[in-house]
Amino acid sequence: MTGPFVLPTSERLDSRIPPDIAPSDVARSWFDKFSAALESHSPDVANLFLEDSFWRDLLALSWDFRTIHGLRNITKYIHDTISSGFRLLSLSLDALRAPALQRPFDDIALLRFSFTFQTAVGKGIGTCNLVNTSGDWKAYTMFTKLEELTNYPESVGKLRNTSMWHGDWQTKRVADAEFANSNPTAVILGAGHVGLDLGARLQALGVRTLLIERNSRVGDSWRNRYKSLCLHDSVSTSAYSFPSTWPAYPAAAKLGDWLENYARTLELNVWTSSTIRHAKWDESSQMWLLDVQRDGTSRSLKVKHLMFATGWGANVPKLPIIADQDKFEGQVLHSTQYRTAEDHLGKKVVIVGACTSGHDIAYDFSDNDADVTMFQRSPTMVVGSQTLDKTLLSPLYNEDIPTDIADQISSSLPFNVSRQFHRRIFTTVAAVMDKVLLDGLAKVGFKTYLGPDDSGVMPLVYERGGGYYLDTGASQRIIDRKIKLKSGGNIKRFTAHGLEFSDGSHLDADLVVFATGYGDPRAMAKEICDPEVFAKLKPLWGLDPEGEVRSAWRESGHKKLWFAVGHFSMARIFSKLLALRIKAEEEGLIRQ
Repeated sequence: MTGPFVLPTSERLDSRIPPDIAPSDVARSWFDKFSAALESHSPDVANLFLEDSFWRDLLALSWDFRTIHGLRNITKYIHDTISSGFRLLSLSLDALRAPALQRPFDDIALLRFSFTFQTAVGKGIGTCNLVNTSGDWKAYTMFTKLEELTNYPESVGKLRNTSMWHGDWQTKRVADAEFANSNPTAVILGAGHVGLDLGARLQALGVRTLLIERNSRVGDSWRNRYKSLCLHDSVSTSAYSFPSTWPAYPAAAKLGDWLENYARTLELNVWTSSTIRHAKWDESSQMWLLDVQRDGTSRSLKVKHLMFATGWGANVPKLPIIADQDKFEGQVLHSTQYRTAEDHLGKKVVIVGACTSGHDIAYDFSDNDADVTMFQRSPTMVVGSQTLDKTLLSPLYNEDIPTDIADQISSSLPFNVSRQFHRRIFTTVAAVMDKVLLDGLAKVGFKTYLGPDDSGVMPLVYERGGGYYLDTGASQRIIDRKIKLKSGGNIKRFTAHGLEFSDGSHLDADLVVFATGYGDPRAMAKEICDPEVFAKLKPLWGLDPEGEVRSAWRESGHKKLWFAVGHFSMARIFSKLLALRIKAEEEGLIRQ
């Protein structure tokens, strides 16, 4: 991002919004001017965009994810991508997307509208936020996202198969999944929610895809977690929504069953109890040569695209190295190995880590009247789940707004804009709503903060992939001392009967659970690919200088190797984008 960043407040912009404003007229006027500028051979948008404006572009003008900041850079981006054929089509005037004046805060007014556009290869949907500056309306944020490839639409809705004859469907279905006499175009390693969404998107575009899953059943990646695990954010998969009778936050095992049904219903090709032992890149053919182990037998595949959808940190535990662990007479687990407190009844437990998994596991032990102590190494960003829902989620993700529209709106604000909005929310509304909770935690010595720069959960999700807890009840157990707490300091060493700390204190334990997160999310690629392949890979996760997530759902640093990772909303949005990117490459639409 370039230059200092401040929000477009009414005072700063000298906003003059008339009380009888007609949002549709304002949007139409700006839209027509912008359209005319784009149609000219030398687009001039200087009078249409704020000096401190943003343009977030997902595969529309380029084949990457970009967030351009500043009028000068936006103008250059438009000129540099003129070959994309980007041109506007029409304003969206339906009830949910019609131009409307939004006031996220008393001193900020955004006139939001959506529109359709066309490029040389496809069509998309855009969302723009205008601000009033000295009476004029200028774009503060512009968002463009490719939705379809003109000659290669998804086989969904009106384009679904309408044949009334399917022959011996079952036999054909089994044969398709076996790839006995052919190779898939793409292989996805991991059939969790991310892999399945990506597989469904690729299949809808006619890209023959195989998913490789190490577990014996689809959904086991959720079933095999600790039994009390419940999702902390409301979720939905890309192809079809959860039943309206479902809880907003389903249990992990329930979700596992859903994913299994999802794969079966969408006829996704999944090999369970399977692994890729080795993936070799063949430069001459531009193909991946895969050695797949399936049910004790080997199979060689030759595919164009290899995708890793193996979860946060590839589910590889991140464990601190602590002296004298061999002298400890109790049991040591990582949170990935933990299932239920019922397996450890009567034991004295220490949990190392005070974020989501640490809290959930401590709550489970507390529910079973165990002697459990949480060791907090550093402050945790804590927010009540209901507070988060009321301030950030339910205004957009609710029963009245279709998920695809909510996803479009939530994606439309660049990270650094959202971050500043969230900073206001968490330092005012959220902090007030959670005051009793946060004060209670402080009283017992649990250290909290409002996230990086007081910006809440979002920076922790996209920059660290952890470091927070959306409270679903464990915080009150800590306040009530039903979950004991040791906060601060460092573990010095294991003893025969527990942990000794740098301050000289000691915690007795029969069981130590490390809820310390995961390692490098590229770990699986390092394990199965040759060293020269791994050496080319860019860092995965965290944000690049423009504010886009590094290497996820976009080029990884090595040809035809992709990483798909993220929460449910990210999977919904970006699985389609990566599928479009791969389909475009397969059809020769991308100039190499």
